[in-house]
Amino acid sequence: MKNLRNKNIIVTGASGGIGNSIVKKLYENEANLLATGTRIEKLEELKSKFNNLKILKFDISNNEKIEEFIENATKQLGGNLDCLVNNAGVTKDNLAIRMNLDEWKKVIDLNLTSTFLLSKFAIKKMLKNKSGKIINITSVVGHTGNLGQTNYTASKAGIIAMSKSLAIEYAKKNINVNCISPGFIKTAMTDKIDEKFKEIIVSKIPSARLGEPEDIANAVLFLASNQSNYINGETLHVNGGMYMA
Repeated sequence: MKNLRNKNIIVTGASGGIGNSIVKKLYENEANLLATGTRIEKLEELKSKFNNLKILKFDISNNEKIEEFIENATKQLGGNLDCLVNNAGVTKDNLAIRMNLDEWKKVIDLNLTSTFLLSKFAIKKMLKNKSGKIINITSVVGHTGNLGQTNYTASKAGIIAMSKSLAIEYAKKNINVNCISPGFIKTAMTDKIDEKFKEIIVSKIPSARLGEPEDIANAVLFLASNQSNYINGETLHVNGGMYMA
């Protein structure tokens, strides 16, 4: 139903739990995929599962090299770029009065600035095709705020506002920019949460469970497909009802 055959797609943060699931879902729907991340062994592990998957190790915090990365990735995909999934992100949690400037800047720079630059140079490629899609992964806490995450919540809220502006600027060029806002998803990160605190989190979710990485991948598949062509500048909430916009 949502076949992506001949669609050239880049997925950042592909070596993590949600990234893995996104790659699997898009691959199953016949997309021509390039997966990127900082851990080459994880990328090679992915490639061993998906024969035609292209991989490229890259640290998106290296802002000066992002244009070159998009150029190299697009060449590997065959010269065109149809979709960019900005999934990579980082946390450096601390209470605000204890948070140092490095903790603030590292999260803002990687989560927000790098996402902007990746989107900017991807859009330049998409303009040549006169079409394209950018899917930015944000977070429920970008809407609600969260204890000890002033840097992370600011970066994720910034992505949402930035995506709306990009959508306005390039809608007439047939380029869609949307966000997916996950709630609490079962990943290595949530596995580290204390069980008592996890119970408190689940008690606030109407669906009474954490989400699965595949829940996010399904949303990415929809926004990457032609079935979402008239959706632009929106945020798709995938949180089990924890936050209702």
